[in-house]
Amino acid sequence: MIHNLSSVRTQSPYLPFGDRQDAPFYGRDILSVKQFNRGDLEMIFGVAREMKEMVRRVGSFDLLKGKILANLFYEPSTRTSSSFTAAMERLGGSVIRINEVHYSSVSKGESLPDTVRTLEAYSDVIVLRHPEAGSAELAARYARKPVINAGDGIGEHPTQALLDLFTICEELGDPKGLTVTMLGDLKYGRTVHSLARLLTLYDVRLNYVSPEILRMPAEVMDEVAEKGISQREYTDLEPVLAETDVLYVTRVQKERFASEAEYDQVKGLYVIDSQTMARAKEDMILMHPLPRITEIAMEVDDDPRAAYFRQMEYGLYIRMALLAMVLGKA
Repeated sequence: MIHNLSSVRTQSPYLPFGDRQDAPFYGRDILSVKQFNRGDLEMIFGVAREMKEMVRRVGSFDLLKGKILANLFYEPSTRTSSSFTAAMERLGGSVIRINEVHYSSVSKGESLPDTVRTLEAYSDVIVLRHPEAGSAELAARYARKPVINAGDGIGEHPTQALLDLFTICEELGDPKGLTVTMLGDLKYGRTVHSLARLLTLYDVRLNYVSPEILRMPAEVMDEVAEKGISQREYTDLEPVLAETDVLYVTRVQKERFASEAEYDQVKGLYVIDSQTMARAKEDMILMHPLPRITEIAMEVDDDPRAAYFRQMEYGLYIRMALLAMVLGKA
């Protein structure tokens, strides 16, 4: 198995033989999509494609052998936490899993900076999910090791946006000229905030479909407008369905609402089913960051345009790439 891996490495323009402290992403924090340009994305996606090929050929390898990831999650997570764990272990590294923070010293009143400075004594990179916007930036301010933002409240989710854009590129090619429609909870959905910002690097058109109380935040729309990207708002999907190349659906997040009554007003408002898909483009892709509740009917899963489970697999390769890059291995 090792000799197969070596042959992949020698043919790869991205994967070197040892540490590369002069590599562009070595030691960098991944906090916001605002830190990336088109060249950065091409580099990350290139490494992700190498990771995809290596996983399929070899399975796991020792690129990050001896490295340790601290997975620090203040909020429940299945996909993101598991994805980072799988990414690190596929690369031969180890993981400190902290998914139940309320059982730790934090429950005793320990501050986020102190927790991060403690964990970096045991690890080489920290992945952080926190319920408060700006928490990843705060952690990075005090940490000496790289911090990767795995979602901070209603703020950003940069690695999700990267895997979302990677999905679009792998499924449809160059995003230039595409119409991307975002549907559902656009107010609290940090994934759509990050993806909208990231898509401003391309010549795309954005549609936002949501109830009035869950509109895309003005702050995000202002940033998109500054980049000259076309964006329109709707409360109904039907007017834009036929022109949509990427339909990105989000669940209405009950945990973000102040009251259950407010949540009840909007839950189940949008449902994508086989009839919806019948009116969509034959080459449209349907995406969702998951978990879904009722917003996409399970009957849609067999439609080849349903990309949300492939989207999760693309996320593994993106996170493998980021871990290797910030640790100077790619």
